[in-house]
Amino acid sequence: MRLHRLDLTAFGPFGGAQSVDFDELSAAGLFLLHGPTGAGKTSVLDAVCYALYGSVPGARQSGQGANLRSDHAAPGTRTETVLELTVGGRRLEVSRQPPWERPKKRGAGTTVEKAQSLLREYDTAAGAWKELSRSHQEIGEEITQLLGMSREQFCQVVLLPQGDFARFLRADAEARGRLLGRLFDTRRFAEVEKRLAERRRGAEARVREGDSALLADAHRMQQVAGDAMELPELAPGEPGLAEAVLGAAAVARSTARELLTTAHCGRLAAESAQAAAERALADVRELDRLQRRLAAARERAEALQERAGAHQEARERWERARKAEAVAPALELREAADVEHEEAAVRAARARARLPERFADSGAAGLAAAARRAAEELGGLASARRGERRLADLAVERADLDRRERDDEDVLAEADAWLTGWDAVRTELRDRIERAQEAAARAEQLDGRREPAQRRLEAARRREELTDDLEAARRTALACGERTQTAREHWLDVREQRLNGIAAELAATLAEGEPCAVCGATEHPAPARKGAGHVDREAEGQALAAYRRAEEGQAEAERGLGRVREALAVATAEAGDAPTDRLAAEALAAEEAYAQARREASALHPAREELRRAEQEHERRTAAQREAAVRAASRVGHRERLEREQLALEEELTRARGTADSVAERAAQLERQAALLAEAAEAARAAEESAERLKAADGRLDEAAFRAGFDTPQAAADALLDDTAHRELQRRLDAWQSEEAAVRAALAEPDALAAARRPPADLAAAERAAADAAERLRAAASAQDAAARRCAELDQLSARASAGVRRLAPLREEHDRVARLAGLTAGTSADNERKMRLEAYVLAARLEQVAAAATVRLQRMSAGRYTLVHSDDRAGRGRSGLGLHVVDAWTGRERDTATLSGGETFFASLALALGLADVVTDEAGGVRLDTLFIDEGFGSLDDQTLDEVLDVLDSLRERDRSVGIVSHVGDLRRRIHAQLEVVKGRSGSTVRLRGYRPSGRRGSGEE
Repeated sequence: MRLHRLDLTAFGPFGGAQSVDFDELSAAGLFLLHGPTGAGKTSVLDAVCYALYGSVPGARQSGQGANLRSDHAAPGTRTETVLELTVGGRRLEVSRQPPWERPKKRGAGTTVEKAQSLLREYDTAAGAWKELSRSHQEIGEEITQLLGMSREQFCQVVLLPQGDFARFLRADAEARGRLLGRLFDTRRFAEVEKRLAERRRGAEARVREGDSALLADAHRMQQVAGDAMELPELAPGEPGLAEAVLGAAAVARSTARELLTTAHCGRLAAESAQAAAERALADVRELDRLQRRLAAARERAEALQERAGAHQEARERWERARKAEAVAPALELREAADVEHEEAAVRAARARARLPERFADSGAAGLAAAARRAAEELGGLASARRGERRLADLAVERADLDRRERDDEDVLAEADAWLTGWDAVRTELRDRIERAQEAAARAEQLDGRREPAQRRLEAARRREELTDDLEAARRTALACGERTQTAREHWLDVREQRLNGIAAELAATLAEGEPCAVCGATEHPAPARKGAGHVDREAEGQALAAYRRAEEGQAEAERGLGRVREALAVATAEAGDAPTDRLAAEALAAEEAYAQARREASALHPAREELRRAEQEHERRTAAQREAAVRAASRVGHRERLEREQLALEEELTRARGTADSVAERAAQLERQAALLAEAAEAARAAEESAERLKAADGRLDEAAFRAGFDTPQAAADALLDDTAHRELQRRLDAWQSEEAAVRAALAEPDALAAARRPPADLAAAERAAADAAERLRAAASAQDAAARRCAELDQLSARASAGVRRLAPLREEHDRVARLAGLTAGTSADNERKMRLEAYVLAARLEQVAAAATVRLQRMSAGRYTLVHSDDRAGRGRSGLGLHVVDAWTGRERDTATLSGGETFFASLALALGLADVVTDEAGGVRLDTLFIDEGFGSLDDQTLDEVLDVLDSLRERDRSVGIVSHVGDLRRRIHAQLEVVKGRSGSTVRLRGYRPSGRRGSGEE
């Protein structure tokens, strides 16, 4: 990184525009930045830091640069810093403008403008600058990535402000590690540590998960095996768990197989005993069955003997019924003929009763002839019946004509009445439409004025609220400022008291025979003593912390005041100077006028719809009027035709009716008479035929009863049985025969007779013996099944456990390997004797290079006395790797850098910073630091040491570097010719370049 040019405008103590040409200053390699106290030397470095990172170092930082504006600047001059530099082979220009209050362009007061940033890059091909970004965040990320350092790291390595040289030298291992890791980009090694730790945790979790599953299988095997298996007292992940589980499973399987063999032998013995008991039970059951069967047969024989008489009567009844079955067809035929004859006689008598008396004695032939004559007369009335129906239709048609005529007259009257007022209705509707259209246009105009009025009213209300908030914010900012001033004065007082008593603090560290850190003497005859009210470092730190908290509170209050002012300016610009009450009245009037116009405009659509419906009604009524007139004209001819047809039909029907009231009535009379005669003739003929069939059936019945052996047909009828009685009698006879045969067979069976001669069978005792044997067999079978299931389950679980162990073997090996690597890289492994992490190990090598590079300059600065060496010893209980010691050539001893005196600490830390810059530049992935600034610290050096330090700094030109020294020491102005002087005045500070030109001449003119 090389700085070329810095432009300042209204920044810090610089009221106007100032420019610093670093190319001209850097040409000398070593240049001095000097000026009186408060002139703004450090502000030049602040401007460089602000241009790069958008903020300034340490306690001077506040917000987004809100306190960086110069109090000497003109009100209209904007604060700005522009830095031109080369980094990573790219020439860039960074411009930053912090937020500031400027006068309003219109009206009185001020307004706050936001911060602005711009990043440009010089395009050598085009010979012009091209814009890269205007985003604060993007520019910050781009600069941080190019420099490879954050703002704090940049200030520590490049700027090193206000006595912070010793910060890196005296930092602990963790702080050194963070800075070196950022400079040398060792994140990949930290990622390796992280990845190995993650892999170790993942592998450990998988091994624990596998061991948990293995232990779960072991618990299930223990549940199956019972007391035959003991589980190992090991947790998941502990060594030897798999072998212990598999060994316990093998013992359990062996015990289970022994129990299975014992259960099998017991089952075989129980099966033999159960078979013998079953055979004995079968013999007893057979004996009992034969004895009970013979006893039952004897009882059945006695019952048959008692029912012998009833059986004989049933056989005789069955024989008589069998003979009567031959007469049954004749009986059925005679009964059917008798029923048919009676029904026919009843129908004939009923039909004759409905006829006139003159037909009472007529036979079937006479009745049929009379029916034919009535039918012939009825056929002659068909034409008259049609004419009568047509006459009725004519009456209906005439009535319909009259009704339609009346309807058309009503339609004409209603249409005439409605059409009379049509013109007035149409005119009134059109006027309503025009008024609604005018209201809609007026509403649209009012709507455009309504929203601006509402916005002005809201802005006026915000203006009133913000006016009160502004006064409160001013009071808060003033109070914070007073608190900040009080805290600052208190801190300065405390600091002055501590400086007055610093000798007592230094005297407290003196030891007999040890050199004094101030004068170097080994004798301390009168060390200072702490007096009453002595102020130590802690009290000063508390006062400083209180001052910084008050300063931060003041900055926050001022930012709040700026935000309220900006919001008030926006609200005032929008609302104007009009009072809020008047704006509210105007907004309300606009709303009411708009609402009234909307209500009037809402009648437009209903009015248009009403007009459309009225026009449709007009067209409908006009068409109805025309159609009614056409229908009235056509009805006149139709009515005349109907009247002529009606007169002709009435004459024809008078002749056809005769004495009846109508032709239909006469036809109904003839139809009824013909139907009754035909029915009576048919009934008389059926009665005559049924009487002949009844006579023939009586003769056949008498002959059939005589042949069957019955004296009369009635005796044969009494002997007949119905189907149910016949089946019941047959069943009884068959059952008797079957029972008789079965009893004879049972009484003659040899086995039953032999069983009767033996003692009675004891079936209950035999059944108990068989049940006991069966129960013993079931118990033995259950024991064998349980033993077999135990063996099968143990085999299955053991196989699964063995498979799990085989699956876990690669995981366990991977876990062991990854755990060893993770422990080694994390510094927790026993193999890592110094407990050094991998990243720390890499950084230790870099620090060793830094120490070697720093030693080259430190030896020159200390006249060969001191050498910086890297130490990887552990500090207390912490980890080793990033320690720094100094070797004193005069004593030959190695000691901690914290034991160096003030001047020695300065040039040792300076040598270390320069060595760090060399190593970073030489590192392939590092950032070249071509420009360094050293702020104060030279006053602690004697003349000889100062010459040696300046010689070392001047030698940096050999590597094309430049070093800027910020100091009050007057001797430096005589030794360093290239100078940038900061001159303070009542209108602000200015900068002047003195004493060196790239051509080699020296000068003193103001630039």
